[in-house]
Amino acid sequence: MPSTPQRRRIARRLTAAAAVLAAAVGVTATALPAGASSDPARHPGRTVDVQLLSFNDFHGNLQPPQGSSGTVEEIQPDGSKKTVEAGGVEYLAQSLRTARKGHPYSVTAAAGDMVGASPLLSGLFHDEPTIEAMNKLGLDVTSVGNHEFDEGRKELTRLQNGGCHPKDGCYEDGRKFRGADFPYLTANVTDDRTGKPLLKPYSVWQRNGVKIGFIGVTLEGTPDIVNAEGIKGLKFHDEVETINKYARELDKQGVKSIVALIHEGGLPASTSYNYNCDSPGPGWGSPRSSGAETGGGISGPITEIAKNVTSRVDALVTGHTHQAYACTIPDPSGTPRTVTSAASYGKLYTDTTLTYDRRTKDIVRTSVHAPRGVNHVVNRTQPKAADMTSLIAHWNKLAAPVANRPVGRISADIAGRGANAPESPLGDVIADAQLETTKPDGKGGAQLALMNPGGIRSDLAFKASGEEGDGVVTYGEAFTVQPFTNMMNVVDLTGAQLITGLQQQVSGPNAASPKILQVSEGLTYTLDMTKTGADRVVKDSIRLNGAAIDPAKTYRVAMNEFLAGGGDGFPVFKDGGNKYVGPSDLDAFTGYLAAHSSADSPLNPPKADRITVVK
Repeated sequence: MPSTPQRRRIARRLTAAAAVLAAAVGVTATALPAGASSDPARHPGRTVDVQLLSFNDFHGNLQPPQGSSGTVEEIQPDGSKKTVEAGGVEYLAQSLRTARKGHPYSVTAAAGDMVGASPLLSGLFHDEPTIEAMNKLGLDVTSVGNHEFDEGRKELTRLQNGGCHPKDGCYEDGRKFRGADFPYLTANVTDDRTGKPLLKPYSVWQRNGVKIGFIGVTLEGTPDIVNAEGIKGLKFHDEVETINKYARELDKQGVKSIVALIHEGGLPASTSYNYNCDSPGPGWGSPRSSGAETGGGISGPITEIAKNVTSRVDALVTGHTHQAYACTIPDPSGTPRTVTSAASYGKLYTDTTLTYDRRTKDIVRTSVHAPRGVNHVVNRTQPKAADMTSLIAHWNKLAAPVANRPVGRISADIAGRGANAPESPLGDVIADAQLETTKPDGKGGAQLALMNPGGIRSDLAFKASGEEGDGVVTYGEAFTVQPFTNMMNVVDLTGAQLITGLQQQVSGPNAASPKILQVSEGLTYTLDMTKTGADRVVKDSIRLNGAAIDPAKTYRVAMNEFLAGGGDGFPVFKDGGNKYVGPSDLDAFTGYLAAHSSADSPLNPPKADRITVVK
């Protein structure tokens, strides 16, 4: 209906009344800089504060993640550290809605991996439940991540545009999946044939004359960490070059305020979410809060990206490493610029204030007024968002016949994703399961098994969030640990190739951030972290069932198809010969749990003593 002077007057009165009501119930708006209006919709001043709420790597975790996957570490005022349970979309939605109160200019963005490697509640339905949840909680825009390509380009396009799954169809009669209300941005992912981005390269958020452009990219190395079938016909380009290209394009269109959503990240010097990674000194700023650890900054790929992305970009929202940080890193001109990441699984969200100048149409970025991001815990002590509770209940009802089937028993928590050591107890269980499944003659004849750590997505919690009872492992919980359902492969590798594979854990693409393979029973070796690169693997220590690995001998090695294809920076495994294809890794895992546990004799956590670490 067209606007009229009378309608606008009514709207202004309603806005004013809402402001009075908010004040009465104790809702306080963020203070605005000099020249700005407390009600910018009515009296726009020179500047206005735009609230940027962001998160990353949600991975379909609609329900609170179990075990250590669902906790964050918090530094207390006295310097001690506290573990806080966090996450779950009921609490994430509530946190974001609470944060938006009093902020007439608020935009919510994400940095990829909203789906993929998801627990069964979302994964069983090809992540349609997660897209519905993101629509409801008000996500405005996101970049893609590598996991958005787990099921291929056509499935990503379906998640964006809607429609029933091509094989499984619609999950309810008369109910068609409508797709994402928000744009997925793929600026650096192009079609081989056309050379054009797979989906939109950027999006412009607008409100009352305020315009902010968002450019979305995933890591250039995506082909190295996803199955080749999922990215067939696509090219992944340099993050910095792509962002700079589209920043120029937005600038020419008059969009001067720009945020880059980058599915690539860094490694902070502390595991605490409220750690201050801004070291005192030139270009880094100063500590922001008393009682917090200071110094150290972050390392990893995002640091070089941040230093080289054009100054036209005002803030970087990042992800992929599942770490928490809120830093300032100087842009190419030396001006401070915020770089943030909100861990993973919806355990945190970042609140960044962008001061928008209406005259220049740009974000104010000076040493005094640089945008600052702060991470907040999505705690589970707050009320749940009722619409998310209903959404979870709806999909849980559909999933229940599959999800609630018991597959085993455990005597205590078995740490996997959250384990601090290179070797995890759950990693040992999974490797043993893969070896046992593929060891018999005629089923691969495997002598050892290797498991990539990134494929272990959660712990097994003794007391899980469901109602099945303590110690019972359901199919849904097992699926959460192993959601990819990769097929098991057994290949011939020489001893020399096996040694090279172990060295590739800590060299080449994995030198800066090692990916330590989980190994089956009987394989032992020493990892000397005081050394560098491939030398960290002590070759003379590598033994199978007590015997030294013979470089000239051939061994039958079991691993999932992703690892056998050279994924995660292990190109030597692609050279394996005499391939045998077995059951899925999930079937191997659930079969092992069933065979090795019962109500009277639950599975105990293994000692995780196969890899000796020298620090």
